[in-house]
Amino acid sequence: MALMIIELLVVLGALYVGSRYGSLALGAISGIGLAILVFGFGLKPGTPPTDVIYIIIAAVTCAGVMQASGGMDWLIQVAERLLRRHPDHITFYAPLCTFFLTVLVGTGHVVYTLMPIICDIALKKGIRPERPCGVASIASQVGITCSPIAAAVVAFVSISNANGFDVTIPGVLMVSIPACLCGLMSAAALSYHRGLDLDKDPEFQKRVADPELNRYMYGSSETTLDKEIPASARRAVYIFLCALGVIVLFAAFQNFLPSYETIRAVKGASPVLLENGASMTPDALAKAKMLIPGVTESVSKPLAMNLVIQIVMIAAAALMIIFCDAKPKKAVAGAVWQSGMVAVVAIYGIAWLADTYFSNYMPEMQAALGDIVSHYKWSIAFVFFAVSVLINSQGAVVVSMLPLAYSLGIPGPVLLGVLPSVYGYFFIPNYPSDIATVNFDRSGTTVIGKYLLNHSFMMPGLVCVTVSTLVAYGLSLIFF
Repeated sequence: MALMIIELLVVLGALYVGSRYGSLALGAISGIGLAILVFGFGLKPGTPPTDVIYIIIAAVTCAGVMQASGGMDWLIQVAERLLRRHPDHITFYAPLCTFFLTVLVGTGHVVYTLMPIICDIALKKGIRPERPCGVASIASQVGITCSPIAAAVVAFVSISNANGFDVTIPGVLMVSIPACLCGLMSAAALSYHRGLDLDKDPEFQKRVADPELNRYMYGSSETTLDKEIPASARRAVYIFLCALGVIVLFAAFQNFLPSYETIRAVKGASPVLLENGASMTPDALAKAKMLIPGVTESVSKPLAMNLVIQIVMIAAAALMIIFCDAKPKKAVAGAVWQSGMVAVVAIYGIAWLADTYFSNYMPEMQAALGDIVSHYKWSIAFVFFAVSVLINSQGAVVVSMLPLAYSLGIPGPVLLGVLPSVYGYFFIPNYPSDIATVNFDRSGTTVIGKYLLNHSFMMPGLVCVTVSTLVAYGLSLIFF
């Protein structure tokens, strides 16, 4: 037990140090923890989440190429027009815009261009910018569990199917999208009159009285509407949306996918003694494609959805390069591609480290947590949330913690119901979207407090995640 605790401290230490450095370091420093566990303590290495990584690469490539074509600029313009038509209700419309941008693209890093516009509209309308900015930053991350190409959603479906919960991507979205929208609108409603109005805020009035700060706040206007968008950019968006539609349709109607013969182990079959004296398990025989009656069997399986997503995304990226004047070099230099590749390294390192630890101590974990989760299955939501606070990646939380949750006997519908709880990294305000939002708010009302945890994202984040999880839990139990 003492050794198990020491090794857990190694895992937590690697995650903590990685989160201090942020970005690429989170995955890389997880490699140090992995090396200590394997070479120092002799643990058997776990399995890196290659399927999820391949999907992220394909989706990020497609979204990055769309950004290079100018398609992202057009989406931002569409969102800005909506916000400028309804400035009085920007506290509700801003999070909706950032949410659906993330749903479309699969990453929350696409909203950096829109955030200064949200701040500018609110400030010029006399609305405290903290109100829309705080909840809009939260919304940009909440959308990840609602995107058909996000790693968290795809990983949830893949891992769940492997553990006997036959859920599809549309099935997940049917629960997560309405649940997260309920959570966001609850957070927006509580943010609508949050803090002092600007004309009654003494700190803001001091800034207004300073001529230099006054010019800084009101001297310019943030907008993308003066940018000319070529027709090729619109075509790129249409191609991207069609690709998403194809993925969702194939996920909903998998009977239309090509099927292939494959070998699988017969449930309950015993190991087989070969002619050379070696013993092989049914799973090993299936992997070696050896068909032995009563031990392995031939079955027809449709093309796996993880491969469907990769094929469709890569093909869509190619179409945008050919028909939409998207430059590959520009795509690689864009924010979407770079943030996506950072996510690949983070998930690679974090999930491999976590799988190595948990796979070696699965019986102990089941004994320690089994009683709790057997009586309070929903309590796994607190574990997901706490891990997310540490590792800043919803996809990594799903990949590293979902197999453990299934091994503890938690049913798939319950885990789908608590899926929104994998977003907890707003709790400590060190995530790039939150930091950027603070810097974009020229009024100074969106802040990270003196005591770190009293920041502008805490209230909307807690309200959104709590309400979203409760609603998702109810919907999942109804639908499944």
